[in-house]
Amino acid sequence: MPDAALLADAGPDAASLIARDRGLLWHPYAPLDGPAPYAVTAAEGVRLQLEAADGARFEAVDAMSSWWSAIHGYRHPALDAAVREQAGRFSHVMFGGLTHEPAVRLAEQLVELAPEPLRHVFFADSGSVSVEVALKLAIQYQAAAGRRGRHAFLALRGGYHGDTFGAMSVCDPVDGMHSAFPSLPAQHFLSRPPAAHLAEGPPDQPALVSDAAEVAAWVAELEAAVDLHGRELAGIIVEPVLQGAGGMHAYAPECLQALRRVADEHGLLLVFDEIATGFGRTGRLFAGQWAGVVPDVMCVGKALTGGYLTLAALLCSADVAAVITASASEAGRALLHGPTFMANPLACAVASASLDLLSSAGWQDQVRRVRQGLRASLAPAASLGAVRDVRVLGAVGVVELNDPVDIPALTRAALEHGVWVRPFRHLVYAMPPYICSAADVAAVGAGITAAIRQVHC
Repeated sequence: MPDAALLADAGPDAASLIARDRGLLWHPYAPLDGPAPYAVTAAEGVRLQLEAADGARFEAVDAMSSWWSAIHGYRHPALDAAVREQAGRFSHVMFGGLTHEPAVRLAEQLVELAPEPLRHVFFADSGSVSVEVALKLAIQYQAAAGRRGRHAFLALRGGYHGDTFGAMSVCDPVDGMHSAFPSLPAQHFLSRPPAAHLAEGPPDQPALVSDAAEVAAWVAELEAAVDLHGRELAGIIVEPVLQGAGGMHAYAPECLQALRRVADEHGLLLVFDEIATGFGRTGRLFAGQWAGVVPDVMCVGKALTGGYLTLAALLCSADVAAVITASASEAGRALLHGPTFMANPLACAVASASLDLLSSAGWQDQVRRVRQGLRASLAPAASLGAVRDVRVLGAVGVVELNDPVDIPALTRAALEHGVWVRPFRHLVYAMPPYICSAADVAAVGAGITAAIRQVHC
């Protein structure tokens, strides 16, 4: 139940705010006259204070981590201090011809955290933009290597990589936005990799297991596709182990090992989109570590700044950078992208502080606690008639329904049980902040289960 003391100071007039919003602002994937949004009046720790258009007030655990980014929760003292301290020096300078301590320090941290041989960093405005840069880099790499005809990509059905044009082109061709934007570049797609489930081993080393025959069939499809299209491919891009917005689908790590082998055999760059999976969300610092595979290029974002400011980064191997740097073309020796707010000092400073927190707070223990709590608290949902599947990987809990979610009704029902969720298609899922207590995680699972029972059973 909401804490009356916390809700006493609800901030601005939420009803007026919602009315002013309506018809003025587009919200993600929603029409101007879509359902009324909830007004956020405060956020602290893992909780949001919200108000509905009808005046109802809620205090809810944010099971979304603000779209998977606020892993340390809201108003964290260390992150607040990092922003204040950097703002006291300078908030922004261009990165063309200039450098600054926050950018250099963050790049050093990323290189230290990333597996060998990822040793070079490009900062971007957002995850989608980092994917755009990765695609451009792959094409430049092939041109510098003397293979100018390679400009297409191989991607996975069920994948999601962002909403900018290049990123959209490598998203799922059916459930993505290809039909709405027919001028998207043509790409090649593999079937969704075989599903994997978590099999408990030692407490600190769970394993992802899958059907060996299904994996072998998928690998055969991969090999045939690259044999057929290899001469036009610049690279392969995938979300490693967990496809996020494409369906919260966990798949066999062996598929990543096959992708690495085939990419090497055909001179392709392997790009891992770790924007959603990076920084511990799946139970490994980077999801590629489930397979022991290192890509040529890795994109990170979302949790990079702890949800404070938009920032993403691309990391590439020393070998890739060397090929581009040795290009015969002067223009080709540069990475041809330059966002105005690239390496924004405020964002870099708070990202550095967020990465410091990951280490100092012991993210492995935090994620393990969330995983164990989600497994226990979502287990009762499996017995509901409306539920097809319940699955948990790292700090990700998913309840898949038999039918599409009634999103407005389920969102409201979950709020009435003290949980903020943002379902999509057939899925009600949770990616709560790592700092959630055991009681917080239990509340998330119980709230989701109760909301599904109330709306769909």
